[in-house]
Amino acid sequence: MNKLPRIVITGVGLTAPNGNSLAEFRANLLAGKANIREIDVRYMGKHPAGICDFDAKKYQSRRELRTSTRAGSIAIYCAHEAVADSGINWDATDKARVGVYVGITEHGNVETENEIYNISQFGYDTKFWTHHHNPRTVANNPAGEVTINMQITGPHYTIGAACAAGNAGVIQAAQMLQLGEVDFAIAGGVSESPGTFGIFAGFKNQTALASHDDPNKASRPFDKARNGIVISEGGCLYTLERLDDALARGANIIAEIAGWYINSDAGDTVLPDPVRQAECMRGALARAGMKPQDIDIVSTHATGTGKGDVQEIIAMRDVFADCPNTKVNNTKGFIGHCMGAAGTLELAGNLGSLTDSTVHPCINIDELDPDCAMQGLVIGAPEKVAKVDTILNNSFGMLGINSTLIVKRFVA
Repeated sequence: MNKLPRIVITGVGLTAPNGNSLAEFRANLLAGKANIREIDVRYMGKHPAGICDFDAKKYQSRRELRTSTRAGSIAIYCAHEAVADSGINWDATDKARVGVYVGITEHGNVETENEIYNISQFGYDTKFWTHHHNPRTVANNPAGEVTINMQITGPHYTIGAACAAGNAGVIQAAQMLQLGEVDFAIAGGVSESPGTFGIFAGFKNQTALASHDDPNKASRPFDKARNGIVISEGGCLYTLERLDDALARGANIIAEIAGWYINSDAGDTVLPDPVRQAECMRGALARAGMKPQDIDIVSTHATGTGKGDVQEIIAMRDVFADCPNTKVNNTKGFIGHCMGAAGTLELAGNLGSLTDSTVHPCINIDELDPDCAMQGLVIGAPEKVAKVDTILNNSFGMLGINSTLIVKRFVA
């Protein structure tokens, strides 16, 4: 059997509530700097949320922005930044051999809610409904907007995988590169979720919407006083290539994709199943040819909900019971829950550890919930370690979709 080609990450483009580049994002994680603000949510008043402050006009004209979606603009910004970071000669790249795979939690709600509200001001007369509605709300929109903006003629699609979507986008890209369907991939996840009041109302009615007098302390995974999710937007896209292609052009290799796994709980629509989550982690380890003891950092999905955080820790204790050197962290205390972008942003925040051997902490844990206690959990301040060669990134989502992605330091 022919050995599958190795897949590597050669570029990163991101926007998060606390940074618009990997360097800025990483610096703020190490400095313990969160950036959550209160926003006015239609019909609901003020709630904490993570909002990005990137320059959309850097890659889109004013006219393009009038017809674009927020998710599309985030994706376009991240895609351009990733391609620039990769150092590839974009003008000379065959755009028919470039694939775009963008994960998202939900899409179209923002535009639909806004249009319904708009026509409600005019007696629900549909002549006031925008003719841009259909292309804005189709499921492939964010990835499709990237292809139009960057003149990419290879395959594109948006992957709906709830909050596991960012990992799923990367996994899809790796598979397509291994199959030889594309030669260069732009992949990851984006979110425009704070633009829809429906997601706020839904989480609030589930008693899963975070609140706190200080917005920057509202997102507090693993803390005993945690009370829910901070809804955030953001995006992180990577450029992925086959190793031989990256080496041939002298690319800077950020990390190698080592393994992955996706499975389903097949149980509750909201409450995760730790048995299936543990199976997902073990599946990724098996594909990577690794043991739990080989993992240096586990980036947790934990969102700050009462039951969800505990379920993940149960799964983690099962898989990493005998791993005294494995460190465990979380990024949502800094930026909230970026939904479809969560997985790739959280992985990106840990990539710097491969070179500086420093693990960023969980923040906002004033009192650790005993049910969330975990060997190796890094709390409050960064922790310097002897080395970081491997990172395991968990992202889990509604309807029981689980994803685990493992990356490792590139060694020739």
